[in-house]
Amino acid sequence: MAKPKPSNAPRPKRAGLFARLRNNFLTGLVVVLPVALTIYLLWTFVGFVDNRVLPLVPEAYNPATYTDANIRGYGLFVFLIFTTFVGALAKGIFGRQLLRFGESLVDRVPVVRSIYNGVKQIVETVTSSSNSSFDKACLVEYPRKGIWAIAFISTESSGEILTKTGQEKMMSVFLPTTPNPTSGFLLFVPKSDVVVLDMDVEAAAKLVISAGLVMPPKDGEIKNGSAKTARTVTKKTAVK
Repeated sequence: MAKPKPSNAPRPKRAGLFARLRNNFLTGLVVVLPVALTIYLLWTFVGFVDNRVLPLVPEAYNPATYTDANIRGYGLFVFLIFTTFVGALAKGIFGRQLLRFGESLVDRVPVVRSIYNGVKQIVETVTSSSNSSFDKACLVEYPRKGIWAIAFISTESSGEILTKTGQEKMMSVFLPTTPNPTSGFLLFVPKSDVVVLDMDVEAAAKLVISAGLVMPPKDGEIKNGSAKTARTVTKKTAVK
């Protein structure tokens, strides 16, 4: 029986100390950076609310009067309590009458009336628990046939829009811009031309914000993005 010939393939070279340290640093950066950035944004948001709410709090109810130091988050706490109290008050008979009286005063001011009604309608649409707006992502052909763009389904169109266009069913979709998804275009598209995606709204938003760099995971893939990305970075740097 012939002996197997020894393999002439070179053995993989072991990474040096500097390469291992670099790999460990990049892996740690993938894990630490998202956490640090999230904490920083939350800390900044709390400070933003505190700076605008605390000056309105009477000195007798402000802890800074007794401790000579601002308690981070106290302004946000006051804002949440005040907003909850106003919401409970608005549900009562007296609150509804007071709200109608205030809105009647606002309706008499031309510019303020337009701003108030527009903002109120947007807030009511977003916060309504029965509204299913922007709960699905879709594809539409924009700006021409053959080119697809990601959009978010708003509602089914009705009324004059269907009458003027001659369509039986149409969807109003919001087409966000990259990398700022808060701006975009409102499109009215025939329902047959809207391709509903299986990915959730969060994954679609990440795809838009990252300009296509962050692709949603396929079926069966691991959804732990941080660990998966960390292993990918480690492998790439080890090859280098």
